[in-house]
Amino acid sequence: MLRHVAQRSGRVAVVLGTLMSLAGCSSNAPAPEEQAPQTPAEETATQQAIPHRGCATIEPSADEKLEIEAAIAGRVQAKRAVGSVNVPVYFHVINNGTSVSSGNIPDSQITSQMNVLNAAYANTPFRFTLAGTDRTTNSTWFNLAQGSSAERSMKTTLRKGGKESLNIYTANLSGGLLGWATFPSSYTSSPSMDGVVILFSSVPGGTASPYNLGDTGTHEVGHWVGLYHTFQGGCASPGDSVSDTPPEASPAYGCPAGRDTCSGGGADPIYNFMDYSDDSCMNTFTAGQSARADSLTATYR
Repeated sequence: MLRHVAQRSGRVAVVLGTLMSLAGCSSNAPAPEEQAPQTPAEETATQQAIPHRGCATIEPSADEKLEIEAAIAGRVQAKRAVGSVNVPVYFHVINNGTSVSSGNIPDSQITSQMNVLNAAYANTPFRFTLAGTDRTTNSTWFNLAQGSSAERSMKTTLRKGGKESLNIYTANLSGGLLGWATFPSSYTSSPSMDGVVILFSSVPGGTASPYNLGDTGTHEVGHWVGLYHTFQGGCASPGDSVSDTPPEASPAYGCPAGRDTCSGGGADPIYNFMDYSDDSCMNTFTAGQSARADSLTATYR
């Protein structure tokens, strides 16, 4: 039985997205469950209707994954206590004007996003503390594409703190994306690009329903602390490299309770923050995920 490390009551999960070598989140509507998801379509600035999630964070390469596993396998450490690792958070609000619909989200929504993060990670070592907020009006940065020169310029200009600091950028993401993030092991080679990018309307109270309760942030921060998707590698070992998340052949669509896509592995982890789901459905990190994130951040951050 799955041991839940962080769980908010009264929530169930919907699992959505693509299976490729990407790991962020998009808002493009997928085909029915038995079909492959379609190519994401770019969303408008107001993001009024976003039916489903997809992905955009680029995973470490196969060689890098081997190096990561070797690094944490060779590290002897006691698990850090719940709430003992303070993560300073710098929030960078990119906008195209003064209105909320132009990306200028208010401080109240940033506070709510911080509360969502701390609730989701409540039984992990991590606590998130808002260290600063800045606002930038820049139309090129606001309409942001993953891997673009605009992203590099934005992050190089705005990023604050060291490897232990979480920088969150909110903008209007192209390609229908909800967000993307960098992994801990990427910091050394590209420190200025480190951080999490999320759709501005995905924060609590935003308009990106059903992804407007803040769990795009939860999911992407999961990548930032080193976690893969629960469907990583499909049914093949080692999957997401976490022993207590059952293997999953692909992201699920809808909220298929009891869905089991890998023989003998148990029901798919459709309630997990690292699957693809409506925000109102996600509620779980496992003990194994917490331990892996602890080990990876202790090694690289």
